[in-house]
Parts: sequence; structure tokens; C-alpha cells
Amino acid sequence: ANSNVDINFGTERFDQNNDFASSVFTAPVTGKYQLNVNIRLNNIDSASAYIIIYLVTSNKNYFTIIDPSRFSQDVTYFNMNFGVVADMDASDTAKVRYLQSGGAAQTDIDGGSGDTPSNFSGYLVA
Repeated sequence: ANSNVDINFGTERFDQNNDFASSVFTAPVTGKYQLNVNIRLNNIDSASAYIIIYLVTSNKNYFTIIDPSRFSQDVTYFNMNFGVVADMDASDTAKVRYLQSGGAAQTDIDGGSGDTPSNFSGYLVA
């Protein structure tokens, strides 16, 4: 709670050019990239003021936000997801970050086993 936490993805389905390492994507060439984030949160504290999932790139930060205080009780499962087309130069990076304001530090990011309910993907569009 109350600090930015980088989200680490434990497995890769495929990485054809070895551009994803230590949960950071590095653009191999300059272009427009479709980047997608899907994070499943378990046990959200309804006393939190907000939760933000960031996609942090070298050029710009993108995010989605929720207000858990609008829930009448703690939430067992909740997905936060979004996609963007990001302008990236060769060697620019992208990573996913979590921020929760207030409440107890009880929320888990579900990495799953096999199903990968939390994931990051990207590809060169143009």
C-alpha cells in the first residue's frame, strides 16, 4: 500500500526476439506498438482510496484506475485491463506497475498456474 510496485511476470508463452526480460519489454525497432495489460487482483481491500495499474513506457505512462471504496465489502476477484498503441523508439522500454492508495496491504496479483490470469502482451503494429 502507498508505494509503486513493479509487477513481475513469472512465465513467457513466447518471445520470438528475446525482447522481454525481467518483466520489461524493450522495443527492438522504432515504431507503433500495441501493448496489452490484464491483471487479476485477489482480495481487494474496500478501504483503499484507489488502485492504479500503470503501463510505464520510456515516453509516456498509461493507466487504469478503480475506487475500491465504492464496494460494500472486500472484493475476492477483480480484473483490470487495457490496451494502448504506444509510440516507441528502438531500445525504449515498457513495464507494468501497481499502486494502491490507503487500506491494508492484502491485495494479491494472481499469476496463476497454467491459466495466467495476469498477463502482458505486445506487438509491432507499424
